[in-house]
Amino acid sequence: MPALVVMCGCLIAVLTFGPRTAMGLLLPPMSRDTGWTRDVFALAIALQHIIWGVTQPFGGAFADRLGSGRALCAGSLVYASGLFIMANAASPAVLYLGGALLGLGLSGASYNIVLAAFGKLLQEQQRPLAVGIGGAAGSVGQFLFAPLCVLLLEISSWRATLVVFGALVLMVIPLSVPLATSAPRHHAEKNVAPNLPLRQLFREALHRGGYLLLIAGYLVSGFFVAFVNFHLPAYLQDEGLDRPSAGWVIATIGVFNIIGSVGVGWLCTRFRNRDILFSIYLLRALLIGLFLVVPLSGMSAFLFAAGTGSLWMSAVTPVAGLITVTFGTRNLAALYGLAYLSHQVGAFCGVWLGGLVFNDTGSYTTVWWSVALATTLMAAVTLLIREADPPRPRGILLRY
Repeated sequence: MPALVVMCGCLIAVLTFGPRTAMGLLLPPMSRDTGWTRDVFALAIALQHIIWGVTQPFGGAFADRLGSGRALCAGSLVYASGLFIMANAASPAVLYLGGALLGLGLSGASYNIVLAAFGKLLQEQQRPLAVGIGGAAGSVGQFLFAPLCVLLLEISSWRATLVVFGALVLMVIPLSVPLATSAPRHHAEKNVAPNLPLRQLFREALHRGGYLLLIAGYLVSGFFVAFVNFHLPAYLQDEGLDRPSAGWVIATIGVFNIIGSVGVGWLCTRFRNRDILFSIYLLRALLIGLFLVVPLSGMSAFLFAAGTGSLWMSAVTPVAGLITVTFGTRNLAALYGLAYLSHQVGAFCGVWLGGLVFNDTGSYTTVWWSVALATTLMAAVTLLIREADPPRPRGILLRY
C-alpha cells in the first residue's frame, strides 16, 4: 500500500524533525530557571549536531542490514530518551548526555532513513513524488512544533515541554511498521560492483580540489542554519519581540523552506548546480546584512524568516548534484555522507560558538557579521568548482 507507506513516512519526518527545530525557543526559559548560561544549553544541542553527523553513516548501515523498521524503532527510543533526560537534567553534564542521545537517535530516526525506505518499498515511478513529499514533511514539522512549543511554555514549563516532545517521538514506533524493510538480497545485485572501502573512497575524493571546496562551503552552510535555528528566537526576544512572535518566525522558516526546496529542485534541472549554489550562498549573505542594518520589527523579522526559509535546506539539491556530476551515483550516499559530516561540524560550531560569544559580549552581533562574511567567501569559492569539465580518473573511484 504505497499511500500508507508515504503517509506514515511523512508523519515520522514531522515527529522527528519538529522537536529539534523548536529547541531554540527553550533557551531563554531554561537559562532563567536553572541559572545556566546560554553556552551550556548551546553545547548540548551542538553535541546533538556533531554526533548525528558522525553516526549517520552507521545508522544508515543499520537500516540497510537489519531493516528500516528496526532502525526507526531503535532511533526513536534513543531520541525520546535524550529528551526525557534533558527534561530532568539537574546539571550541565546530564544535559550534555541528553544532547548526545538526541544526535545518536536521529541517526536511526530521521528523514534520511525514511527516504531510504521509500526507495526500497515504492515503485520507480512513485519515488520522486514520495521523496519530495517526505522532504517537505520535515518542514511541516518545523511549522507545527514551533507554535506548539510556545503554547506548552505558556501553560507549563520547559521541562514539561521536553517530556511532551519525547512522548510524541515515541509515536514513531507504531508508524514505522509499514516502513519495515529487510536487507537487500545479494542475488538480486549480481551485476552491481562491490563498494569501495570507505577509507580508499574518502581518500581519493579528498584529493579532488572541487570536492574540498564543496564541503568547505557546506560547513559554513551548516554553521548558518544551526546558528539561526537555535539562537534566532533568543535574539528576537532580546531585541524586544515576544515569545509567540519568535515562535511564528521559526514556523515561517519551515513554511518557506518547502517553497525554496521545491523551487531549487526545479532550477537545478535548468541551470548548473554550481551557479545555483553560488546564488544561494550570496543571497544568504545579503539577507543577513539587510537584517542587521534594518531596524528590527515584527515585519522585518518575518521577512527575514521568509527569505531564510526559501534558502534554508535548498543547498542540499545542488550539493548532491555536484557530487553526482563529479563522481556518479555509485558512491553518492557515502560521499554525500562525508559532506554532511562537514555540515554538522559547522552546525556544532554555529550553535556552541553562538552561546559562547553571547556570554562574553552580551550580543550576537559578532557572530551575525562573521556568518555573513564567511558565507560571502564561500559564494566566491563555489565559482572555482569546475562543474562542466569531466572528472579526471583517479584510481577506481570513478568506476560507477
